Amino acid sequence: MIINKETIAELAKDNKRLDNRSLTDFRQPIKIETDLSWTAEGSARVQIGSTVVMAGVKLSLEKPYNDTPDEGGIMVNAELTPLSSPEYEVGAPGIKAIEVSRVTDRGIREAKALDMKKLCIEPGEKAWFVTVDIVTINDDGNLFDASGLAVLAALKSARFPVVDPETGSIDYKHKTDVALPLTKEPLPVTVYKINGRLLIDPTQEEEKAYDARLTVASDTKGTISALQKGGDAPLTIAEISSMVELALEKARFLRSELNKFLAD
Repeated sequence: MIINKETIAELAKDNKRLDNRSLTDFRQPIKIETDLSWTAEGSARVQIGSTVVMAGVKLSLEKPYNDTPDEGGIMVNAELTPLSSPEYEVGAPGIKAIEVSRVTDRGIREAKALDMKKLCIEPGEKAWFVTVDIVTINDDGNLFDASGLAVLAALKSARFPVVDPETGSIDYKHKTDVALPLTKEPLPVTVYKINGRLLIDPTQEEEKAYDARLTVASDTKGTISALQKGGDAPLTIAEISSMVELALEKARFLRSELNKFLAD
């Protein structure tokens, strides 16, 4: 069989995929590991099929922004390494890296997942800022969901470093048992449209054949915090409704996987 866009589109039309999964099944195995890096305040490694992503959380004390003097902050960066795919090159972040970081950041930020006021130490002077780095180890498709899952796992595992009460200096070699003030746990699921059919967790080959996609970030209650469309093809109201419904269903599945691994 020659694998190209037309082949994948024809298979999708018949509710089939190259790897014999159903259109709405995630690849296996799904693995989640945390606390992998002693230099990060929180870290996680996520594997979905052959796609592998790592996320690390670093905390620093900075001066708050002028418009939010009593709040901390968060920033999400993504590095798509040449190690993970021959399509990526060393250098400034490309369009895909920027989109992965922005989509992940938006789901967290719009959900108000972190209580930013609790990150403030001294209004106008000092607050904790959270930097999350996403690094791809192997890209075989669906970086959006793998990255979102890794970031949430890393945030949940993060612990504040020890701060000297007299000098205010941070001892990054030692951590407290204080977790980040996570008030919500947003998780993204991306639904793809190929030849009129909806599917999730595409392989790298399937990603090259999609017409449109919709990433839906939702919390444990099913409350949607962000939507991000991709692809050139338009989506009808009915299609968007079906995509959102499917994304919410699969978010519950991924959340159960996360909770299972964190409980081990």
